[in-house]
Amino acid sequence: MKRRDVLGSAAAMAASLAMPRIARADGPKTVNFVPHADLVSIDPVWTTADITRNYSLAVFDTLYGYDAQFQVQPQMVEGQRTEDDGKTWELTLRDGLAFHDGQKVLARDCVATIKRFCVRNPFGQALMKRVDEVSAPSDSVIRFRLNKPFPLLPNALAEVYCAIMPARLAETDPMKQIPEAIGSGPFRYVAAERIPGSRVVFSKNTAYVPRKSGTPSFNAGPKIVHVDRVVWNFIPDPGTASAALQQGEVDWWENPSLDLLPQIKTYKDVTAVVKDRTGEMGCLRFNQLFPPFDNVAIRRVVLDAMDQKEVMEAVAGADPSLAKTPIGLFVPGTPMASTVGLDVTHGPKDYAKLKKDLGAAGYNGEKVVVLAATTIPAIWAMAQVGTDVLTKIGFNVDLQAMDWGSVVQRRASREPLDKGGWNVFYTYLGGFGNITPAPNIAIRGNGSAAWFGWPTNAKIEELYSAWFEAPDQAAQQKLCAAMQTAFWQNPTYVPMGMYDQPTAFHKYMQDVPEGWPQFYGLKKAV
Repeated sequence: MKRRDVLGSAAAMAASLAMPRIARADGPKTVNFVPHADLVSIDPVWTTADITRNYSLAVFDTLYGYDAQFQVQPQMVEGQRTEDDGKTWELTLRDGLAFHDGQKVLARDCVATIKRFCVRNPFGQALMKRVDEVSAPSDSVIRFRLNKPFPLLPNALAEVYCAIMPARLAETDPMKQIPEAIGSGPFRYVAAERIPGSRVVFSKNTAYVPRKSGTPSFNAGPKIVHVDRVVWNFIPDPGTASAALQQGEVDWWENPSLDLLPQIKTYKDVTAVVKDRTGEMGCLRFNQLFPPFDNVAIRRVVLDAMDQKEVMEAVAGADPSLAKTPIGLFVPGTPMASTVGLDVTHGPKDYAKLKKDLGAAGYNGEKVVVLAATTIPAIWAMAQVGTDVLTKIGFNVDLQAMDWGSVVQRRASREPLDKGGWNVFYTYLGGFGNITPAPNIAIRGNGSAAWFGWPTNAKIEELYSAWFEAPDQAAQQKLCAAMQTAFWQNPTYVPMGMYDQPTAFHKYMQDVPEGWPQFYGLKKAV
């Protein structure tokens, strides 16, 4: 598939979903922001969708936070102490913590949150394997009793998805969504102003007490809010969003279409820059509960068929410097990255031979339901190329184009196809999982407890567990190389290449933070 065909199809699809232009941006106390998707779920445990992660950064707080150098810093925790050779941890909450409903944050709320988080998050699962008991001996103290030392305990609790909420919400079944958004973070979620499909509103939490020590950096340190309101206006058509940015109707566009970047860079007083250095790693995800992708040989044929360079040309051809290929499990150039087996990810592809290989692997022509989001241009471009390849090698493809929110809902289904199930969806993997195995959701092979697709892979699980016990970085790197080798033999997804996504905002937006979109710390100087 040619790049111009992908872009033309993406533009046509986006135009069909375009919304009317919004009003001119408000004054210095309101930030008008265009997110990459509509907010479908308010539960940071139920989904790993980036849009929910970004909302969570505003509404919730975490016990620890990560700074811009990916180092863990105390956040809700005032102090910690360890005993018994690292097998007992006591974390003391800082003063002034309160939920948006006015109730004081108590240690038992944190314990309930931790337990729920650890059911579904890979880092949390690794932590709980080493936990004999987590309790709240007092209102301000959280106690862990471990069966073996786990120095990465603060790192696990620094995950954005370990978002502290009242016990009454945290006791919700992790497989179901919480009914309301009550956190203790610097912003409140304004449910009354929610317009599904287009608008999310946050208001400053005037009762929030920033921590007194530390340096503001990423989601660590004092979270000081300088604005009263943040309004997310989801604009699915990139052209409309671009015009709104140019004309001052919005202040900040999270993910400008890469093909519009050259134009955006000409706009007066607008900056376009990469803030998230963890990148976006393309992912064609298999559902391994049902045929045909319960068959490892068929999954390997798909892996062999995809050319990362071709995919990234469609995604980031307007600025090739943003793309990175070839990639394995981790971002090239980071400590855990490996070059083992990367030959499979690029080079000329013999589709006729691959079609024969697919038949020999046991594919019988059954329908393959592919979910693809049209409202995120980078996903839609990747999906067009990937699905074209699936068709060329002989799959009976049913491509179902939809908005990203519908993909988020559908991918959670474990039902067969005749009951709304799926075989493949496309997404991007971002965040700390791109640079270390600990929080990586896509490599795990722990069956029903795994990420969407629910693969079972004993070898990967063995190596993943061993990584936490490794004595030094060299040993961790060796295990990551072995993990990548095992992955190519039994893939849970297909890495489709990687790119860095710039963000664009007016120059009067000062102190826009590094990393993911956050609204504390920044100032609107107009």
